[in-house]
Amino acid sequence: MAGQAQQVIERFWAIQDAGDYTKLAPLFAEDAVVEDPVWGTFKGRDAILTFMQTMVKEMGARSISFTVDEVCGDDHACWARWTMHSPEGTRGGCGIYKVEGGQLTYYRDYMDPPEGGGDSA
Repeated sequence: MAGQAQQVIERFWAIQDAGDYTKLAPLFAEDAVVEDPVWGTFKGRDAILTFMQTMVKEMGARSISFTVDEVCGDDHACWARWTMHSPEGTRGGCGIYKVEGGQLTYYRDYMDPPEGGGDSA
């Protein structure tokens, strides 16, 4: 049975799959931390919301979307395996998440290197 963390991350992905990342902000605790391998580290819900606004703009402009492939977690921690889809092809990755009191307190993504060894997103 899925724990609280997994339930939160399943909501996270349902929202993210719809494309409006700004709607993710309420899932984060006021003092949450997001570490993104491309965009950097964001501390606090306000900074995370600003990052999510950037994601809406940039992912839309680049025709990039993400789909979740697998989610697994307990009451406190969760991981998700995902796929990034772009005009150049697909790229895999995973996210790790920490949840307390029904809100995300930590989120970090890891991304597979692009085919051919380049560093573009």
